[in-house]
Amino acid sequence: MAAMVRLLEQTDGIVEDSYQRKNVAEQERLNEFAASVKIQAWFRGSRIRCYMKHLNRSATVIQKRWRGFMGRQFFRLYVKNCVLVMKLNFYNLQATKVQKVWRGYYVRKYVFNYYSRKRYLEALVVKNEIIRNELEEYAEQQEQNRRRQKEAKEKSTQERLARKYHYLISTHVIPGVFNSPFQPFPSEMEYALASVKPLVHKRRAVSENPYDPGWSSYGHELPKAPQLPPLVNKPQYSMPERKQGPFRMPDEVQRQRYKSFQPSLRVATSFTALEEARERMKAEEWVTRINDDIFVPFTKRDSQYEPLLHTTSSYGHLPYGTRYFREEFLDRHVTRMVSPSDPYKVYYVPFKTVVPPIPVFEKLNDTYSQGQV
Repeated sequence: MAAMVRLLEQTDGIVEDSYQRKNVAEQERLNEFAASVKIQAWFRGSRIRCYMKHLNRSATVIQKRWRGFMGRQFFRLYVKNCVLVMKLNFYNLQATKVQKVWRGYYVRKYVFNYYSRKRYLEALVVKNEIIRNELEEYAEQQEQNRRRQKEAKEKSTQERLARKYHYLISTHVIPGVFNSPFQPFPSEMEYALASVKPLVHKRRAVSENPYDPGWSSYGHELPKAPQLPPLVNKPQYSMPERKQGPFRMPDEVQRQRYKSFQPSLRVATSFTALEEARERMKAEEWVTRINDDIFVPFTKRDSQYEPLLHTTSSYGHLPYGTRYFREEFLDRHVTRMVSPSDPYKVYYVPFKTVVPPIPVFEKLNDTYSQGQV
């Protein structure tokens, strides 16, 4: 009983002590939980970092192995291609050397034979000498012809002068100016005057109307108008300052009225003058050729000569050098024009083949008379 009472007296201390221990344990439990969480976080972080490092190292090794394998495979293919290209270049170089040697041999022996070319040039030199001699003879003949024409012209001029000055010939009583008595012999002009007849001028037939050139053709057929009475106040035609209007001189008015036909540049020029000039130029170039013989190689006399590519074709002989000397595209003779409404719009129009007339030249000598014959 006494023990029970003693225990009951110590109950309050035990309870307080248990609560205090419980609070201390709770406080320590929270600290230990935070410490355990921190330890677990560090441990797990360390383990994850080690694992990630292991994975990165493993991935690096795998990538290294794979890239090395692919690089070696690509390098083998690259080396194989390089060797193939090197062999092709070597074979092409050898083939080029073989072709060069063969073509040089073939050309020297069959195409451009040295001895045949030498004979051709020698024949060309002889032909040139012959042509030069002929040209010199032709030039000498032309010079002789020009000299004869000049002498004939001088003789004709001297004869006309002698006929013109025939009145200066000497007589039995009075010597002429070309027959001086102080000289032993007369001059050559004196003999020329004695050998020709005097110059006689033909008189022109005076027409009934001196101003009308067509009076003789129709003047006798048409009825003549009655003669008008004379003017009382006749204008003075001799005034030099009156050069226009009705007071011109009659002969000037008549000449202006019946003037000759004056064609314009457009009418006087032929429409095909350019083509005709080109044809004449081509004909002259074709005529002036020196040698028309075809060059035949020395080693191919028995075989047929193969003409050049630009002078023949499967469709016949090309007319190069006989009909034309350069390509002409008449449809391409156009000029570039810019649209006035849209400056970015460009169009092409063909060239005009005929030059339009010039208004100033068309009005030349047409300022007075209206009726022209």
